Amino acid sequence: MTDPQSGNPLHGITLENMLIRLVAHYGWDEMGKIVNIRCFQIDPGIKSSLKFLRKTPWARQKVEDLYLRYVNGSP
Repeated sequence: MTDPQSGNPLHGITLENMLIRLVAHYGWDEMGKIVNIRCFQIDPGIKSSLKFLRKTPWARQKVEDLYLRYVNGSP
């Protein structure tokens, strides 16, 4: 039997891990330009960003999409 998550590229990656890797690669300033949300632009931090992203599905989706582009080497 196959794992239903085996085709999901985000399987096993936490939102925190995604955010840490994206910030390490892009930095907060660039993240705030790419993903136009206040938690990346005004006094950014991992903890406050996670709190916002966990309760805001549209923003989380933008971060997940950016992460997928990042891991696939797309601009």
